[in-house]
Amino acid sequence: MSIGNTIKYGMLFFFLVLLSCNGQKKYHSNEKEITNVSSDKLRSILEHQQEMNEEFRNPETSPLPDRFRKNFEGLDFFAPDTTYVVRAKFVQALNTTPFLMPTTTNVTSEYMLFGTVHFKLQGNTYTLEVYQNQELMLQEKYKDYLFLPFLDNTNGKETYGGGRYIDLAIPEGDFIEIDFNKAYNPYCAYNKKFSCPIVPAVNTLNMEVNAGVKAFKK
Repeated sequence: MSIGNTIKYGMLFFFLVLLSCNGQKKYHSNEKEITNVSSDKLRSILEHQQEMNEEFRNPETSPLPDRFRKNFEGLDFFAPDTTYVVRAKFVQALNTTPFLMPTTTNVTSEYMLFGTVHFKLQGNTYTLEVYQNQELMLQEKYKDYLFLPFLDNTNGKETYGGGRYIDLAIPEGDFIEIDFNKAYNPYCAYNKKFSCPIVPAVNTLNMEVNAGVKAFKK
């Protein structure tokens, strides 16, 4: 991570401490009051970014080849923005059958359409499909895991050209929270030895999602 980003996130963390101390749930920017900022959500985003950087530094968990990991300073993230945290209507799919999702290699993965999520973002309404990996679901720790891949208008520019992923869990009710700040790149964006699911075209957002991980610069 660049010195500029380190300073930026350090200042943001300091802001969060002040926010939690005075009990405020809003701040002012450009004379316009912003009321949808939660210190808990911002803290969750920063913690997630820190966890990802630690994962990438660790030779046991990092997807980076050694030549990149040795000088790794941190992933490049968009600044945390809670307007990209949405409450989506979750509709479970009925009578679906498993299918083979294409990947970046000759290996295919078996998934099942588990449901759809419906939400508003920047004034527009979107629908995305969420999937369940049929192999992972057999493991206890992944039995509730849902896979949300998506494409948006930043791909090939600020972000990885093949789209990004978000991890979700099966909700207990009819709504689910989606935090695009936690969108991450497929591992094949860092190392071609990995086989990564190709994002289905149906999961294309006709907008720029300026949140989450940016493209990896080697």
